[in-house]
Amino acid sequence: MTGSDAAKDRILEILAESRVLCVATLRPDGWPQATMVGYLSDGLTLYFAVARDSQKLANIARDPRISIAVGRQGPRGAHVHGLSMAAIAAEVIDPDEVRRLNALILTRYPEQEVFTPPGRSIAVVKATPQLISLIDADSPEDQPLLLRVEPQTGILWREDA
Repeated sequence: MTGSDAAKDRILEILAESRVLCVATLRPDGWPQATMVGYLSDGLTLYFAVARDSQKLANIARDPRISIAVGRQGPRGAHVHGLSMAAIAAEVIDPDEVRRLNALILTRYPEQEVFTPPGRSIAVVKATPQLISLIDADSPEDQPLLLRVEPQTGILWREDA
């Protein structure tokens, strides 16, 4: 297994450990807007639901570049594990894709509501990562590892390599 394979495995592990992330979008005035949302991961791709009339969805429609942070700290101040991600966001409009995501949610989180409750008040957003910074205090390097995501294959490349 290469270093990038091990990093991808660790990223997927961190994504599986949590169900909430912080997503930051850019407001029209240039200020970032960061909010917490529940999410579903499908490999490195993340999905989350937002209100159709939300500032967050309006921000994404205007500028699809978003930042995401996911992480946790161990008990009693133990090491931090997490990641930050630069991603491109887009609304999922294909009904078959939304149905696939709803089935995935029910498989992973049977107690969770699906992405599309009755009505059209909710939008599902897909976040496709471009850069991922892995923060893993247990790693031998003991510093963030910056990885670029190859768009067609999902292969990770060290940004400094």
